[in-house]
Amino acid sequence: MKISVITICYNSREQIERTIASVLGQSHADLEYVIVDGGSSDGTLEIIRNWAARDPRIIWVSEPDGGISDAMNKGVGLACGEVIAHLHSDEYYLDPCVLAEVAALFSANPERVWLTGGFHFVDQGGRFLREIPVRRYSYRRLIHCNIILHPATFIRRGAFLAVGGFDLTLRYCMDYHLWLRLGALGEPLLLQRALACFGVHDGSRSTMEAAAAFAEEFQVRLKFLEARGNWQFPYRVEYQLRKRLNRRFMKRLIASAGEGGKSGVPSC
Repeated sequence: MKISVITICYNSREQIERTIASVLGQSHADLEYVIVDGGSSDGTLEIIRNWAARDPRIIWVSEPDGGISDAMNKGVGLACGEVIAHLHSDEYYLDPCVLAEVAALFSANPERVWLTGGFHFVDQGGRFLREIPVRRYSYRRLIHCNIILHPATFIRRGAFLAVGGFDLTLRYCMDYHLWLRLGALGEPLLLQRALACFGVHDGSRSTMEAAAAFAEEFQVRLKFLEARGNWQFPYRVEYQLRKRLNRRFMKRLIASAGEGGKSGVPSC
């Protein structure tokens, strides 16, 4: 089973080499690695070129794009694996066995179209901050909260294309919008361990623009409920409560990354 891992990046010199090494160091033999660069000018391209010259499994392109969703969709268009995954340049796989375990679980469950696991928050030096375990799944819980962790999620390429890929109109929550559509096809396989790490740093969109991302997620949820004819009021109340908790969590996480300590996390 060929797995295509896609990394999108832009001026990611400080992080991307760790990401590349974690992908190419996987024990799973049938691997393709697609890197979509947005036209970096900080030395990122030199790192990509050096790795690509040594490893033919790398396919890469560097050109302007129409945003994150466009870049991720572009990566899928370049990929040919049966299963795809997106691993951003500030993320990396936890150990060399991740893709082998993913492939084995998909092979044992040919009717299932997506899979997800847990991940770790780490600081820029790779020190452990907090584990987010794979969440207990139901479609109802997914509608209430984005319980799927993007760097730890794998999708059959045919299913990704069938539901339309990432929505180009969204800036932050294109992954959540995708999970809602994939969830309508069936439940994901749950791999009961951490699969990937996210490196917390002040320059990441996840930390700098957390409030805007949370607001967009809420709008995605409301539009989905409206399309289904569901009552929206309880979700509006819940949003106001969770917004406060989320703001506090992001502040603690950034502080913890600077101190090398652990941080609590809100649950859904």
